[in-house]
Amino acid sequence: MYKPKAGLPTRQQILDFIASSDVPAGKREIAKGFGLSAQDKIGLKALLKDMADEGLIDSAPGRAFHKMGGVPKVTVLRIADVDDAGNVWAVPERWEAEGVPPPRLRVRERKRGALGVGERILARTEEAGNGWTAHPMKVLAPASEQVLGVLREEAGRLWLTGVDKRERREFAVADAGGAAPGDLVLAELAGKPPRIAARVVNKLGDPFAARSFSLIAIHKHGIPDVFAVEAIDEAKRVAQLPLGDDREDLRHLPIVAIDPEDARDHDDAVWAKADEDPANAGGWKAIVAIADVSFYVQPKSEIDREARRRGNSVYFPDRVVPMLPEILSANVCSLKEGEDRAALACHLVIGKDGSLKSWRFTRAVVRIAANLAYEEAQAAIDGTLALDMTETVLKPLWGCWASLAKARDARAPLDLDLPERRVVLDEKGRIMSVAPRERLDAHRLIEDYMIAANVAAAKALEGKKAPVMYRDHEPPSREKLMALKDYLETFGVPFALGQVIRPATFNHVLERIGDADFRPQVMEQVLRTQTQAYYSPANHGHFGLGLGSYAHFTSPIRRYADLIVHRSLVAAYGLGAGGLPAEDAAGMEAIGETISRLERRAMEAERDTIDRYVASFLSERVGQIMEVRITGVTNFGFFATVEGIGGDGLMPVRDLGGEYFRFDEAARTLVGEDSGDVYAQGQMLDLKLAEANPVSGALRFEMPEGKGAAGPARARKPGREIKRRGRPANIRHQGKRR
Repeated sequence: MYKPKAGLPTRQQILDFIASSDVPAGKREIAKGFGLSAQDKIGLKALLKDMADEGLIDSAPGRAFHKMGGVPKVTVLRIADVDDAGNVWAVPERWEAEGVPPPRLRVRERKRGALGVGERILARTEEAGNGWTAHPMKVLAPASEQVLGVLREEAGRLWLTGVDKRERREFAVADAGGAAPGDLVLAELAGKPPRIAARVVNKLGDPFAARSFSLIAIHKHGIPDVFAVEAIDEAKRVAQLPLGDDREDLRHLPIVAIDPEDARDHDDAVWAKADEDPANAGGWKAIVAIADVSFYVQPKSEIDREARRRGNSVYFPDRVVPMLPEILSANVCSLKEGEDRAALACHLVIGKDGSLKSWRFTRAVVRIAANLAYEEAQAAIDGTLALDMTETVLKPLWGCWASLAKARDARAPLDLDLPERRVVLDEKGRIMSVAPRERLDAHRLIEDYMIAANVAAAKALEGKKAPVMYRDHEPPSREKLMALKDYLETFGVPFALGQVIRPATFNHVLERIGDADFRPQVMEQVLRTQTQAYYSPANHGHFGLGLGSYAHFTSPIRRYADLIVHRSLVAAYGLGAGGLPAEDAAGMEAIGETISRLERRAMEAERDTIDRYVASFLSERVGQIMEVRITGVTNFGFFATVEGIGGDGLMPVRDLGGEYFRFDEAARTLVGEDSGDVYAQGQMLDLKLAEANPVSGALRFEMPEGKGAAGPARARKPGREIKRRGRPANIRHQGKRR
């Protein structure tokens, strides 16, 4: 560590200077403020680096310094919200420092109502109590809007067409930047309506190449996909670290990892055997071994900075954008068969009824006996695949799972059978198939072991009075429950609002419906009724799983939340280096908000990319009649998805025929005023695929020849709604259960 020489300010003097400075305090301002010589400036640079490494200061855009966990004295903010009381709240426009920014700053307006959401201001900031206050200095011009799109040429002029299916504008191109018609580009917009022009700032290649679909999502959502050189170099160094002699040696146990056959990394592995303790007759002992990422990724390291900036890995059909450099995520941290690996082991004692009797956590060294695909493990249990370890390893795992399943059944978590789509590519990245993933008992087995370990991690930290990054999932709001009640009434299904709402409440609704043809749309609506899960140090329980304490512990290679939990366990159990730093423990709320936002970004990017792959797959079937299911109904038409494949497309109301269609908002139906034909959410139809755009991921449908072609249809907006209750009449192709 650098030792300050005479002439240099002390750490406290630098902190005081930064706090009192009316301008952004960079190295130059600090040197000038203390009258340092050219030689002293070299020492100042080293001192500032030490202070950053010690967590005393952080840097912001422009290389100005500020107190760790705070914000720069002068910075650019974006107005994020104006609440019902008229209070204005802002967030830093950019955040490139190590520290996690505060969630919001309260803006002190000179003139009430002068600032609106989305506006940019240059502001002076100060810490006030438990929060931060911003004093506007000037309102800034809007930031340059960037658009991802494809160039096309018309009459010798270039135009930019956005790839977002919601973007319906085209822009004249003022500067192509060397790009040609048909290229996928990133462009900046300039000017004011109606004279907005685009300037190409980055040429990305062929938008119709299958491997471009994930690239579009990466750029559209601003996902960091290139690691800093410093992080790569550091990863190479830590990958050589010896595992040490102070780890619990579990290499004699046949621990197995069961994952998807296309898994890129292996976070977790499991082992179980019958408990020989008479006090736990019929019970089990189990180990859930999780990659010990906290051993390799130390707090405030270069790798940690990159991991926090990403928040999680993002998975696309053709690539993964990992949270950690590949030498760690796909190699040293990944639990691979026959290799000695560092693990954080969760030791569980499980009762006959699946209850968790006890738990403990150790740092261990493991040697995975096998990496099995779900299909392999299931086939071995079913007797259609011969594996030497079936009797000694897999059957005890299934036996212990039978007990865990009892506990799951007892708490009755939300049970929605909504399959995940899987895109299969060939070696050249071309689409071979798009189909739902098969759901096996092997999937449920691993899920229940992971849930047990996650519960144990949360409860262990609670017992140690240590910080916990909970995975919270709150009950649905009353507004959403009322909307569900109105929706279910259209099918004659009662739903009482006065009852205590539990996950089983929704399961009982689905049980009453049974195999009715409208079951799929009810499941979709129940899903929409749920709140979104998030990360927080405040425990609000996990409604969907029916659990009071729940944290994410089992995927630290791909989720920063899990790494936080690992660090807290390491500190709480005294397991060595890599524990949770004090500043992170104090800033858990802000960290939780950040990683929750990054998780939503990843989900949107993955969903958008799947939609583009599906549209590409279907583009060769334009003009064909498809079996589709209506997923949403509006006054301007309905959205439908191709059954068994996915991909959302619009069927405009103008193409339904020559009659008026009335929109019933409560029932979510369009009803023909003359024919009485009804189009309802969940309904199955045969429609012609009119368009499939791989760049935007959008589909468009038309009625088959000879149907609905008598002229443009129109829809009545709410206000002339039908007041029909019970099951919709005259639905031509009703839904069926998948």
